[in-house]
Amino acid sequence: MNCNICPRKCNVDRKVNIGFCKASNDIKVAKYMLHFWEEPIISGDNGSGAIFFSHCNLKCVYCQNYKISSEGQGKIITQEQFIDIIKELEQLGANNINLVSPTHYTYQIIEALKKYKPKIPIVWNSSGYEDDLTIKNLKNLVDIYLVDMKYMDNNLAFNLSKAEDYPEVCKKAILQMRENQPKDIIKNGIMQKGVIIRHLVLPNEIENSFKVLDWIYENFGENIFISIMGQYTPCYQAINMQKYNRVLKPIEYKRVINHVKLLGFNNGFFQELDSANSCYIPNFDKFKD
Repeated sequence: MNCNICPRKCNVDRKVNIGFCKASNDIKVAKYMLHFWEEPIISGDNGSGAIFFSHCNLKCVYCQNYKISSEGQGKIITQEQFIDIIKELEQLGANNINLVSPTHYTYQIIEALKKYKPKIPIVWNSSGYEDDLTIKNLKNLVDIYLVDMKYMDNNLAFNLSKAEDYPEVCKKAILQMRENQPKDIIKNGIMQKGVIIRHLVLPNEIENSFKVLDWIYENFGENIFISIMGQYTPCYQAINMQKYNRVLKPIEYKRVINHVKLLGFNNGFFQELDSANSCYIPNFDKFKD
């Protein structure tokens, strides 16, 4: 079957060829671990059972995980090995199974989850650059959508992620995610079902952040869970881009947080600016922590 999982619609047979994301038909995983640096209602005290997939259908110039997203570092595993990793993380006491950048392996993941669905929630931790019809197929399999909303500007989306249609695509995907999971359910401080929309604040792009937040509020109101990230650290190609080769200025982040408060969101998570440090980037030279 030719691959049209994501908005790229490469229409290639991944058994014999590769498309934009450069992923083959085999699942490729870079790392799995108990992750303690996600939002409090995701990581909690026990950690989130994160599985980091290799490759990506975006090409973000500032990607912190570029070794696995663009360079493809990782290990090819079978479906049975993937299920074993889920079971291992479940046995370690993870609060959930956190599928990080899973979009290009959607069908393989669906097949695996139909064979084994853990008792803990499945988290779809994605870039937001996804086909809404593909997201529809995840209903009753994915419990939590932890999704980025990066851009509301087409030129910015193209220049930074090679995805000019990102704003329109992401809007439809998130609306479908909310339709899949219309209610946010928290039990003992840990999310069991729902949607969290993340936004990474970029240096010199505060107006983009305002537009993202305005759209979220207009479509979901004040009770949607949002996560405003101040962790931007110049990595990969951004190191050589004058506009993006620095961390956020405190005034930039403060303006975005003030906009959140002005809109009246009730459920917000805000990173400290000292999270903009490469020490928080996982070590992808180790397959397992």
